[in-house]
Amino acid sequence: MQESEAKNHLTVYHRVGCHLCDEMVALLAEFQDELDFGFVLVDIDADADLKARFNADVPVVAWGERILFWHFFDEAILRQALQHG
Repeated sequence: MQESEAKNHLTVYHRVGCHLCDEMVALLAEFQDELDFGFVLVDIDADADLKARFNADVPVVAWGERILFWHFFDEAILRQALQHG
């Protein structure tokens, strides 16, 4: 991830050992260069508040305070958010 060069930064709330989380990260990585974004992984199990908020919903992809999608990757929503704000 070349976050310092990307204009847009996403946050992926995840947990270790979550297969849906691993799939989400892999799919996001496929679109990084094309859509010019970076992302950071935040392990919800390391933060009690995040675990309480997202426990049953990981993975969750957020852009700033806006949650774009959870559980499953959504290319259309990703494109719309990053291309149109």
